[in-house]
Amino acid sequence: MKRLICLLALCMGLPAAAQQPTGLRTDLAEHTGMVWRGGYAADREADRAEAGDQYVAIGSRRPAFSWVVPADKRGTRQTAYRIVVSSDRRLAERGRGDVWDSGWTAGDRSTGVACGADLLPATAYYWRVRTRTNGGTSKWSDIRVFRTDTVLSDYRTPAYPLVKEDHNPITINKASDGAYVCDFGRAAFAQLSVTLTGRTGDTVTVHLGERMDGGRVMRHPTGSVRYQCHKVALRDGRHTYDIRITPDKRNTGRDAVLMPGYIGEVLPFRYCEVEGYGGTLEAGDVVRHDVHYPFDDRAAWFRCSNDTLNRVYDLCKYSVKATSFAGIYVDGDRERIPYEADALINQLCHYAADNEYTLARRTLEYLYFRPTWPTEWMLQDVLIAWNDYLFTGDWRSMAAHFDLLQAHTLEALKTDDGLVCTTRGQTDEFLRSIHRKQKIRDIVDWPHSGQTGLKKGTGGEDDGYVYTDYNTVVNAFHYRTLSLMAQMAGALYRETGEARWQAHAAAYADKAARFRRLFNDTFFDAARGRYADGVGTDHASLHANMFALALGLVDAANVPSVVRFIQSRGLACSVYGSQFLLESLYAGGAGDYALQLMTSGDLRSWYNMIRVGSTITLEAWDDSFKPNQDWNHVWGAAPGNIIPFCLMGVTPIAPGFAKVRIAPQVSRLEWAEMALPTIRGAISMRVEQGSGYRLKLSIPANMEAEVVLPAHVSTGTITCNGKRIPPTYNARQQAVVTLSAGEHFIRVES
Repeated sequence: MKRLICLLALCMGLPAAAQQPTGLRTDLAEHTGMVWRGGYAADREADRAEAGDQYVAIGSRRPAFSWVVPADKRGTRQTAYRIVVSSDRRLAERGRGDVWDSGWTAGDRSTGVACGADLLPATAYYWRVRTRTNGGTSKWSDIRVFRTDTVLSDYRTPAYPLVKEDHNPITINKASDGAYVCDFGRAAFAQLSVTLTGRTGDTVTVHLGERMDGGRVMRHPTGSVRYQCHKVALRDGRHTYDIRITPDKRNTGRDAVLMPGYIGEVLPFRYCEVEGYGGTLEAGDVVRHDVHYPFDDRAAWFRCSNDTLNRVYDLCKYSVKATSFAGIYVDGDRERIPYEADALINQLCHYAADNEYTLARRTLEYLYFRPTWPTEWMLQDVLIAWNDYLFTGDWRSMAAHFDLLQAHTLEALKTDDGLVCTTRGQTDEFLRSIHRKQKIRDIVDWPHSGQTGLKKGTGGEDDGYVYTDYNTVVNAFHYRTLSLMAQMAGALYRETGEARWQAHAAAYADKAARFRRLFNDTFFDAARGRYADGVGTDHASLHANMFALALGLVDAANVPSVVRFIQSRGLACSVYGSQFLLESLYAGGAGDYALQLMTSGDLRSWYNMIRVGSTITLEAWDDSFKPNQDWNHVWGAAPGNIIPFCLMGVTPIAPGFAKVRIAPQVSRLEWAEMALPTIRGAISMRVEQGSGYRLKLSIPANMEAEVVLPAHVSTGTITCNGKRIPPTYNARQQAVVTLSAGEHFIRVES
């Protein structure tokens, strides 16, 4: 009968009931009902958690709710929502919110909707939502349970527990001396169990490592590449032996992020070798317990006509998952310390790989109070905070830490001429404002020429940068912070209506505009069409120019000359610097060169990381550039975010992906396709070019898209869903098409 009513409604042109909302999140955490024990999922929900269980504890007194709006037709837009929060599951089942009932609330907001009642600590709550759209009224969503923490605050970012994922080796080979060599296919931060049959008195040796040498686990790897050896004394019969990983003194010290007790110590390794075992070793006898933050492997994907780029993308995406083992973004296994520069790249790559936002936000809030020493990295906290808001639409963390963000613009270090200088003015008061005891220092890139860890006579990764009191790179980042502070304050004014935010927005916008003029007057060499490294030098490095372009400081008339200079320097930066190099190239319309760099097979390339045998991105391009490097450093994973956000061109231009820009720059690729997870649902797309230009798009409900076509096809005849459309054109003479949610097929014929 219900099906018949729906069919009649459709035939009569009446709105049928929409599907139910999905993807419910509480304070950005989606899986609040799950319970883990020792890293493994337990067969119960958070409202039935037992002592020793791990789950997401909500620490906000009034948490915020988000959901994915169900699509019922092309152009679906939410017009109202109703949320109920209940103290009992049975009440929630009946749609009764005895704790809070929002009632039908008009609007299209589906992210960061604050609870309207104060919650109690250490209490289980049940919530659900239904929506109205321009296509009808949805069913109630499924019920989502969450449990509050024992102490509540006005706002606190929750965190998932770390989880374990078990894998057997994909190959086992027996060496000539009888040793078994196991390959798990990819490295992971993990533990190991082996099941062996033996007699009391027998001993086997288990070798674990990231690297191979002559078909065996490398016993003495270079740099910080990992290896451990463990002796296992056997007992009579068949038993399972858990290999206890030996802690490393450096990455378990005072400043390191320690592994929680319910997980235990881990080691990054791909290979396991069992030596001295007289029995037969099967794949099922060897289990690696991979440790990571919860991660959805299926949330994002990318494929294109270039196999090298496919392999580079897979390397970078997996690096995000593998390096999440500490529950906070860290710089790799050598130190396990969070750094702002690592965190920025990690955040962007994580957003591109999974719609999980708590880990990035938790890391940023950790770094506010434990900042590191480089000047530019301190400034990057502001960039991370803006990304957090833009991708989630949740403004509370930004508001709670606004005063700290102001300090992190480093305005206090401006001298009388208006430029930031770190060689003077670092007073005790300033250091307290940024929670540091020691002074900060300019870094530009890492390592510098002559820094610790480099072989004698080996140059650094800063392209010979000349350091002066007033450095171009530092001041470029300062401009970006002023610009973003204006946008954040403006957003807070729109969210709260408080006049103080409006005043901040106006003040920062004025500061940014004036500083931009000062920056270009000071650092741009008009005669040569490029930026100098600083005041007092005419040396122009790759870094001075790529950072100026990536951070929005280059006037349109000067972009061509700056791009030409950037291309003339090649890849004269570290894997960290490559993030900004690639951003600058796409910002300057040089996508062909950016693709060339990402698919290169040179020593300085992502393919070289694959070629040397790593399955997680390296800390440096090669051992020859940083002999003490580790093999598990996600700051080397720039293509993981550059491919979806720049090459495929998908970026949010309104908070929480309410509006998205899709501006592909796929260069010479014959075709490329991807799925990108967002807080409103997945965007999927496919670009084909050759005889004509084809763009297939799937835009989630409650989202609007601004599609920007490449200039070389924008003069053709454009149709969308079979109908010819009159586009508008931007300053670059690119056709711009505005689309609502749903499936769309754009076709361009010359």
